[in-house]
Amino acid sequence: MKMKHFIIVSIIIMFASKVMAHSSHYEGLKKIEMDVLRNNEVIGSTNYFFEFDKDLFVVKNYTNFKVELFGITVFSILSETIEKYKDDKLVFFKSNTFQNDKEKYVNLNYDKSINKFVIDGSSYKGEASLDCTIGNWWNHKILKANKQISPLSGSIKKQTVSLIGDENIDINGKEYLTKHFNIKSNDESLSDEKKFEFDVWYNPENNLILKVTYNKMGSWEYRLRSFE
Repeated sequence: MKMKHFIIVSIIIMFASKVMAHSSHYEGLKKIEMDVLRNNEVIGSTNYFFEFDKDLFVVKNYTNFKVELFGITVFSILSETIEKYKDDKLVFFKSNTFQNDKEKYVNLNYDKSINKFVIDGSSYKGEASLDCTIGNWWNHKILKANKQISPLSGSIKKQTVSLIGDENIDINGKEYLTKHFNIKSNDESLSDEKKFEFDVWYNPENNLILKVTYNKMGSWEYRLRSFE
């Protein structure tokens, strides 16, 4: 009986550690601030704020940047999002975004009865499987997912993630050992405009994505400014 009891307890502990693994990675973290750069010029920011309340983990994001040419705004994003996780599982996501003054939105809820996400978005309305991850730059689960949900419109995009290798990079005068990943859309039915490819530098020591780059109408970079 003692051995049986020990095995049962061990299984419970292993299960609990897996369930809480994601939240525990960020426990104690209050915020992540990132600069948004285009062609090496800071044009705005994306900032994440973290709240822990018993078994509920809440992440709020505020993103604001704009591209100007000759004093005229040619591209802009103003966005607010909120994510809620319970027992390490996404149960709620909501976003409101103005892209070039055009409104986009996502309302996502976890439906326990069908064990799927239900999405009401400006580009997609329907169900999504639980292996989808919200496409953002605070959650390193994006580096393991084969599908991401657009935080702007709710559309579901297939992706391939490849590990390029270990790299030392400098962020704000401090050197970090990172793992360099490439994230690329793998849906051939997408138009070139909707395809994506990102290079991501992730620091496993503090579980933070430190830098993201991509090229589309210029050279873009999301770069860690600070965290606490």
